[in-house]
Amino acid sequence: MITDLDREWLARAVDLAEQALQAGDEPYGSVLVGADGTELFADHNRISGGDSTRHPEFAIARWAAENLTPEGRAHAVVYTSGEHCAMCSAAHGWVGLGRIVYAASSHQIGQWRAALGHPPAPVTAIPIQDVVPGIPVDGPDAEQGARVRALVAAM
Repeated sequence: MITDLDREWLARAVDLAEQALQAGDEPYGSVLVGADGTELFADHNRISGGDSTRHPEFAIARWAAENLTPEGRAHAVVYTSGEHCAMCSAAHGWVGLGRIVYAASSHQIGQWRAALGHPPAPVTAIPIQDVVPGIPVDGPDAEQGARVRALVAAM
């Protein structure tokens, strides 16, 4: 269940997605929040330089592996504008991060992209829980998802 506090963090993630779009990248942003409710790390998509693995969720997994204890990672929450791709889901699972909350699902984003005539993603969208069984996942969120849809439309 997505709470009001979750929605505040989702809004931060979508703000980062907007920054990515303004920087010439695809609109994705993510925030890692510690168990104490503090922002630990935040990033947005950085694929415009040619490295298509520079997703914010992947950056979060790498940062967490280098900077948090296994317990700290397990109790952290990742808030993200769009549901993790398979690569990012796997990274999340491998480093043992906790709950994921997303604004828009991969399925939604794929439908929006198709309706706008954008080419499909080069990798099949796979739900997070199909990649990392048992991980707590909440999303999508109607309000922040609508913001993501507007960003996808502005691509």
